[in-house]
Amino acid sequence: MGTSDPRTALARLAEDSGTSLSALSRMLGRNVAYLQQYVRRGSPRRLEDEDRRKLAAFFGVGEAALGGPDGDAPPVFPVLRLDVAASAGPGALVDTELLLGSDRIDPALARQLGLTRGQAAMLRVRGDSMAPGLLDGDHILIDQTRRTPEARGGVFVLRIGGALMVKRVARGRAGLAITSDNPAAPPIPEGEPTIIGRVVWQTRVVR
Repeated sequence: MGTSDPRTALARLAEDSGTSLSALSRMLGRNVAYLQQYVRRGSPRRLEDEDRRKLAAFFGVGEAALGGPDGDAPPVFPVLRLDVAASAGPGALVDTELLLGSDRIDPALARQLGLTRGQAAMLRVRGDSMAPGLLDGDHILIDQTRRTPEARGGVFVLRIGGALMVKRVARGRAGLAITSDNPAAPPIPEGEPTIIGRVVWQTRVVR
């Protein structure tokens, strides 16, 4: 980290990851000003052990960087975990993405997928319009740096209006072609799509 001050280290980690201190405070179950006061006013004087552990796991660093005991950084790659479901049905109405914390994946897998720290997120699939490739309850890993579909297409998380959904998206002469893999799925809602990121990995509980 290049610094021995845990407040400076936390501020830098948050800035580098593009995550606000208020979002991190909510992740800890604290009021939104908790970490801002810690960083800028020195109150509290030190982080609670559980808060420090969660933050270290979120950023993929050792607790020593945040004022904890010495130790090596965990050999994991942190992935944002959001409290929303990407609908594979008509679409989940979402006001905002809420940061729950972080999942962790093997760094070798992260390198294989070309993921960037702070730009990967895990979401849960809801519905069956992308069956059989994606089923209800699957968790999908999203690369938020990949927001430009190609002509051959891919599976993306996107928002149309207030609906967050996962669909197959390809770029054609007339613009984006958005389809469901399940032929029995309902029609895609009308509206201008906003691409959130490309699905690059999925996990599934054995059924």
